[in-house]
Parts: sequence; structure tokens; C-alpha cells
Amino acid sequence: MRRFVIRRLLPTLFCLVPLAGAVLVVVAVPTQALQFYLASIRTSYLDWIILALGGFFFLFQMALAWRALRWKERSFDERSDALLQGMYQAAEWFPLLGLFGTVAGILQTFAAIGVQESVPQREIIRLYAPALTTTGSGLLMTLLNIVPLWLVIVGRRVILTLAVTPPAVEEP
Repeated sequence: MRRFVIRRLLPTLFCLVPLAGAVLVVVAVPTQALQFYLASIRTSYLDWIILALGGFFFLFQMALAWRALRWKERSFDERSDALLQGMYQAAEWFPLLGLFGTVAGILQTFAAIGVQESVPQREIIRLYAPALTTTGSGLLMTLLNIVPLWLVIVGRRVILTLAVTPPAVEEP
């Protein structure tokens, strides 16, 4: 039973932690903000690029994390560590993509406003929405994609603590 817990159950449970965290973050977002975000990303290609790329990176990292957390007789499989580290560093690009979308949305808004004397507030919000959603998408994907490497580091410590039995101490 202990072998099953250490080799299968704990790696699987650790890999479910980021998904549970993502669900909690989505639930914590106010309903109106979430509805606005979901309605706005329908027409934002940059949001779809950020979300698709971030989702792919996240799923790939979670597969690598599960593999890296599997205890093998005396050690962990460390072949995926370098790739996990590289993907962790690549997660730093998601806020930059979000910032790029923010700047593009602001430029789009100013370009539309600059040619008109009177612009309805609704139109300004419609034009500015992509600026906000790309920022949110970039931050969300960053949060998701920095977790797997941390998960492997902490998870390995926990599994190692449970897997290795200390030598028996002789009493004097």
C-alpha cells in the first residue's frame, strides 16, 4: 500500500493541485468580471493565442511533472527537469504578450477616438476591452505555467520524506 501511495497516488494528487487552484481562481473572480472577460475574448485573436499556447504549455508541463514526481526504487526520473526549467522560464513571456495586447488595445482605442469629436462611452469600452482581456489572459497563463516546476520541487521533497525510511537508531 505504501508503495502505491508513493509511486502513483502522491504524484497524481500533486498534479491535481494546479487544476484545483485554477478552479478556485476562476470561482473567486466576480461574476460580472468573468462574464465580461468571456464575452470579450470571443473576438480577440491575441487572447486565443495566449490561452492556446499557455494551455498547451501547461498540459505538457503537467505530464512532465507527473513523470518527474514518480519515485523509482532509489531516485526520481530527472530527464524532464531541464525541459521543465526551460518551460518555466518561457512562462515569463505570457505577461509580455498580455502587455502587447494592452498596448494594441489602447492604440486601437485612441485611433478610433482621435478621428471623432464625440465618442459614446460604450464604444470606448468596446474598443478598450481587448486591452484588459489580454492582460488577464497573460497573467492567468503565467500563474498556471509557473506552478509545475514548483510542484515538482515541493512534491519531490514530500515523496522523498515518505519514501526513505530512516535507519533504526540503537538505544544505549
